Order: sequence, then C-alpha cells, then structure tokens
Amino acid sequence: MANQGVDRGRRRFLVAATTVVGGAGVVALALPFVASLQPSARAQAAGAPVEVNVAQIEPGQRISVSWRGRPIWVVRRTPEMLDLLPGIRDRLRDPDSDVATQQPEYAQNPHRSIDPEILVLIGLCTHLGCSPAFRPEVGALDDDWAGGWFCGCHGSRFDMAGRVYRNMPAALNLEVPPHHYLSDNVIVVGEHAEGGTA
Repeated sequence: MANQGVDRGRRRFLVAATTVVGGAGVVALALPFVASLQPSARAQAAGAPVEVNVAQIEPGQRISVSWRGRPIWVVRRTPEMLDLLPGIRDRLRDPDSDVATQQPEYAQNPHRSIDPEILVLIGLCTHLGCSPAFRPEVGALDDDWAGGWFCGCHGSRFDMAGRVYRNMPAALNLEVPPHHYLSDNVIVVGEHAEGGTA
C-alpha cells in the first residue's frame, strides 16, 4: 500500500541530490581542518631562502642575516686572510672538512666556500650553540692567532674558514649552510643551486 503511486525516478533524483549536497557539506566542513594542518605563512617564511647582496660587504667585513631563526654570517675575506689558511692546517681538528654533514659538497675544500673570497657560515658554535665573536685581527688572542672566531662560552676557536682548532670543546667545524650564487653579487642562502631547499 505504501509503494502505490511512488515515482521511482523522482525518488532516485532526491536521493542523488541529497547525497551530493551532503557530500559537499562534508567537504566544506573538512576544508578548515585540512588547511589547519598546513604550515602558517610565518612558518613558511622562517624557512624560506634568504637573498644576500655581497657587493655591499667590504674586504675583511662580516655581515649577519637570519635564516630559519639562526644567524648566518657572510664574510668577504681579504687575500691576506686566505693566505694564512694553509699555514695553520696542522693545528686544526678537521682541516680537510672530512665531516661531510658540516658543509655541502661544493664547500668541502680548504676555504670551505664556492668563491674563496666569500665565506658563508651558520654563526653557532658546534659545542653548545653559543655565538662566537668575530676576531679577524691577526694576533688578537695570542701570537699564534691567525684570525677567525672565538667562542667566549667555553673557549673554542675557529679559523677564517670556520674550521675548529685541535683540543677545543667544539668537536666540529662551523656549519656551512646550503647556498648558491643567483648572480655575481647575490647569494641565496637556504637552497642548493639546483633549486632544492635544505
């Protein structure tokens, strides 16, 4: 008796329409939850690559920028600074940068950089994360000091390539972040030349 006079086509249409509207409602409700799982614009910006114009850096000068909340040091080394690097080799813990995790492959060389003149480092001591002082003056700490960084927290010393001296609390060289040259005067810190981010 209940099925008499039922329009089956209309029933199918109403069931299909209700299913589509219900599905759209579920999607509309789920979108804010899915969107909340994405990193915020602030979080994305914190990890975004940073462009640095090296043309403004004078010989012997260091500038600081920030990438991923860490200080990045960019130094324009003088020819004199570069000439001193081979002479202190026997006083360094890892002079050949054999610990590959401390620098990209393209910076695994005596000057630890793409261009010998421009050095890019993460400005945190590899012992406990303090920020070492830039002491480029030869003889500033003692007669054997060839310039570099001195961490006042526990006394670690690093040369002008960020390589750690022997018998220091820091066991590793300062870290070289991924970077590449966008042009002759602009470095991009935070990604390799192929465009892959670190």
